[in-house]
Amino acid sequence: MRYPSTHVVCFAFAILLLTSVLFAQERRAVHRRPERPQATAEAVPPNVYPQQEGYVDANGLMIYYKAIGKGDPLLILHGGPGASHDYFLPYLLPLARTNKLIFIDERGSGRSQKIEDQKGYTIENMVEDVEGVRKELGLGKISLLGHSYGGALAQAYALKYQQNLTHLILASTWSSTEQMNKILAKMKENMSPQLRDQIDKLEGAGLFGRGKLYEQNRYPNEYMVAAWGEGYFPYIYHNRPDPNYDPVGNGVMSWYLYREMWGEHGEYVIDGNLTSVEYTQRLSSIKVPTLIVVGEHDECDPSLSQVMQQKISGSKLAIMPNAGHMTFVDQQDLFNKTVDGFLHTAK
Repeated sequence: MRYPSTHVVCFAFAILLLTSVLFAQERRAVHRRPERPQATAEAVPPNVYPQQEGYVDANGLMIYYKAIGKGDPLLILHGGPGASHDYFLPYLLPLARTNKLIFIDERGSGRSQKIEDQKGYTIENMVEDVEGVRKELGLGKISLLGHSYGGALAQAYALKYQQNLTHLILASTWSSTEQMNKILAKMKENMSPQLRDQIDKLEGAGLFGRGKLYEQNRYPNEYMVAAWGEGYFPYIYHNRPDPNYDPVGNGVMSWYLYREMWGEHGEYVIDGNLTSVEYTQRLSSIKVPTLIVVGEHDECDPSLSQVMQQKISGSKLAIMPNAGHMTFVDQQDLFNKTVDGFLHTAK
């Protein structure tokens, strides 16, 4: 039998020794390395309120949300329909001291996904979007605040999912489109004859498909100024009119959604699919603590809120003095104190 030479044996032994050492070091390194990085939560100072934002895939649509605050969740629904959450800020920020505020942009609005088939813009579908956001964010039971159209959406949600609510806040809203249309008609009757004639002529000529190509899918500027400026303004602000309010700027919204839901015949009649909002006779089934807030000079007349208060057993009604539709602007401190007091005392 022939054996390897001494030099070959020594060289092989050295290679084997080096391999063993490297293998042992790698094993120790692997054992020291955790399987998953451990997140380290940094303490947030008590006077700092981090903001979180993102999207929830709800019913196949990407719904934008923004969260800020400390406490139990208060989910907030904007109006329009077709506006965005932006008009709430910064006015509702004081509520973040004692509540986790979750703002959303409803489907087709603001930063949320738009859809190709406008028939999908319904209050019923938006109810399911709200429920999807609640579930996917793991919010558990929530308080729900809806303003204007958002208040109608909040009612629709409560009528289907009130088991998921701790509190309900209905701000400057309506429970019957039939009754809301009577209020809008009365607003028109109370205008000056000159303004009413101008609006009637513009509506009679048709509000869409006019002007330059880029103007044809929204109200004409002249109509925005007449209807949203001169016509609506006294009912929107009263105590603290916004000096930056621009009726034409107000027209930056989700128009396809608005035409589907509100309708195509102007501001003084709702004849889109929101005619389905006839909830008054069903409101007695709502058993969660409910606060109804309205401005003394609100576009959604206080009489509408009084009917809701009568139908929802145990509900509270707060009429903000010298305030229009934007109660949280006209009476910011009073609005926030009323809402916060309700959320933290009602059982």
